[in-house]
Amino acid sequence: MQYFKIIDTACKDVGLEFDEEKYNKFIKYKDILKFWNNKINLTTIVEDEDIIKKHFIDCVKIFKFSPLRNISNIIDIGTGAGFPGIPMKIVNPQIKVVLLDSLNKRINFLNQVISDIELRDIKCIHGRAEDFSKDTEYREKFDAAVSRAVANLTVLSEFCIPYIKLGGYFVAMKGPSVEDEIKESKKAVSILGGKIVDIIKIENDDLNHNLVVIKKIKRTPNMYPRKAGMVSKKPLK
Repeated sequence: MQYFKIIDTACKDVGLEFDEEKYNKFIKYKDILKFWNNKINLTTIVEDEDIIKKHFIDCVKIFKFSPLRNISNIIDIGTGAGFPGIPMKIVNPQIKVVLLDSLNKRINFLNQVISDIELRDIKCIHGRAEDFSKDTEYREKFDAAVSRAVANLTVLSEFCIPYIKLGGYFVAMKGPSVEDEIKESKKAVSILGGKIVDIIKIENDDLNHNLVVIKKIKRTPNMYPRKAGMVSKKPLK
């Protein structure tokens, strides 16, 4: 129970309960992550305490945006090693979660985690964000989209906003300096049906960043997202 207190404190800080069962899921997740990281590149953060603080607790802090505590479903775009979607699911188990990633090796890892730590109502999709958001099963079907991916906000918005229901939210986990990125993205966000409604500062040891919160206020035009490659090569201006 070495790390119980620091995760418990992080959960209490965002209004969520924590217990031994959730803790054990995090510890198993950490161990599976370290094992698979020897086979495929999942993270450069490899020490136990760093994984707990810089991955798990960092992801839990997304609930600083309080509406996420009460939504029914989310999609995590470009989830990588499962961040933030799996930590969100562990600490708030009633949320239904979809994890989307373009690399099949990572999907295999994620499915192993989900099976071994016995998560329910969570599934993985192997594919590109711009393809699945054209599918009626996924387009405008989620209360929230979340992403910790490294793409800039203009690109992420075109990937993520099409998945959100009217009145839902896209929450992007960004670095400590977001002002220029936000200015550059405002037109694209508007075209896609969104509006930036909040920027929440997150402090986590030496890993400070911002949550950029975009609310969906109108339907995304059918032409978006554009075809594979176009979103990154020619960002909306």
